[in-house]
Amino acid sequence: MTAQTDTRRTFPPEQQLCFAVYAAGQAFTRLYRPLLAPLGLTYPQYLVMLTLWDGDGVPISAIGHRLGLDTGTLTPLLKRLEANGLVTRTRSAEDERKVVIALTEKGRMLEKDAAGIPEAVACASTLDVGGIVALREEIQALTRALNADAACRVGETA
Repeated sequence: MTAQTDTRRTFPPEQQLCFAVYAAGQAFTRLYRPLLAPLGLTYPQYLVMLTLWDGDGVPISAIGHRLGLDTGTLTPLLKRLEANGLVTRTRSAEDERKVVIALTEKGRMLEKDAAGIPEAVACASTLDVGGIVALREEIQALTRALNADAACRVGETA
């Protein structure tokens, strides 16, 4: 190795935080795919179903806000869930501009089949419950910080 000063301004992917998060996301996708296949769900559909199992009869906008997804992403996903008989989409009686999503009986029953997924994911992570909670909290704090920085940058001028 030479005594030369490293003038690089970037680092290889393996040394980047963003790549570590991306690689973890890809690993989650590979882990969830076989767990969700028997349920006939994709990962985004599973997230919507988790939201509805927590309380259904909610507007699309509430689901989108909770999951960080826009209606353009949610609408086709919800149409597929409806076509599979898992949810219904109806116009709100109070405000016809709002579409309310509710579970069908088949959608409610699917929760029982999905009950073992969190445990399988926890097992694959090799973390105990405390480790999972701590890691989740750190990732959530990172997400909040990155979102706050992005919000600050929106107002920047060139």
